[in-house]
Amino acid sequence: MTGRFMMSAGTPAESLDWGRLRWMSHPPSTGAKDLTVIEVNISPGQGHDFHKHPDQEEVIYCISGQVEQWLDTERKTLGPGDSVFIKADVVHASFNVGDADAQLLAILGPCVGDQGYELVDVADQAPWKDLR
Repeated sequence: MTGRFMMSAGTPAESLDWGRLRWMSHPPSTGAKDLTVIEVNISPGQGHDFHKHPDQEEVIYCISGQVEQWLDTERKTLGPGDSVFIKADVVHASFNVGDADAQLLAILGPCVGDQGYELVDVADQAPWKDLR
């Protein structure tokens, strides 16, 4: 296989408590081995709480909205065109601090496991539980 087109209409959104996401590339959808790409929409006042990816690097690119982005214990507000690079096993979180949905593109590599994605939730652990 040379690749695969991922058309918006054919890529269903997955609804979560804090927003929705669409898997644009990962092993089940494209057969990817090195890149997992996720379109992420965070609802106003919501967020993807503190977590890490032990064996994956990540770039989060802000397409629209205002996002309070945490990188370890440092935080910045990302707007359209801003991004953050996150080394493997570094705790991070993204919270929508705007009035409209925030749209992000998350790019992780390499793919890990059957889904191409690994996540360790640390939101209930110190110091992360006390940062926000």
